[in-house]
Amino acid sequence: MKLTSLILAAMIPGAAVAGPDRLSILLGSEHFGATREFQEFNPGVFLTWEERVFDYSIGAFYNSYEDVSVLGAVGYDYEIAKEFEVGVFAGVAYYPGEGDQFSASVGDVIPVAGVQTRYRNVFAQWIPADGDSVDSVLTFGLTFALNPQN
Repeated sequence: MKLTSLILAAMIPGAAVAGPDRLSILLGSEHFGATREFQEFNPGVFLTWEERVFDYSIGAFYNSYEDVSVLGAVGYDYEIAKEFEVGVFAGVAYYPGEGDQFSASVGDVIPVAGVQTRYRNVFAQWIPADGDSVDSVLTFGLTFALNPQN
């Protein structure tokens, strides 16, 4: 767990200096092409620092294996219209005791990447998978600006 904490902390440059810009609340997920049952109520909380080019996020959530995971990610978003963005993200997540469930992992740390969108206070992320137990995952939730004047 110490290695994961160090990796996640390194992903947020300047986090100790400035507070986060956004709070996101993960609500759930939908597993497409699943060959087994997954937990699809996945409450979680994420903090995001919105920088000039990239966004940096860190958070914790109740994962699809019914345990708590932490995640750190870097994202790039493009504003399509007022209050509507699309983008990509990549990062790492810690799935305690479940690393062997993924085709790519270092112990229980797995890479995560996908496409994301936000419209006003609603977000969704699509994460492709290897197709062994699931083809892809759609996550969704609510997000709120912590500095609305920006």
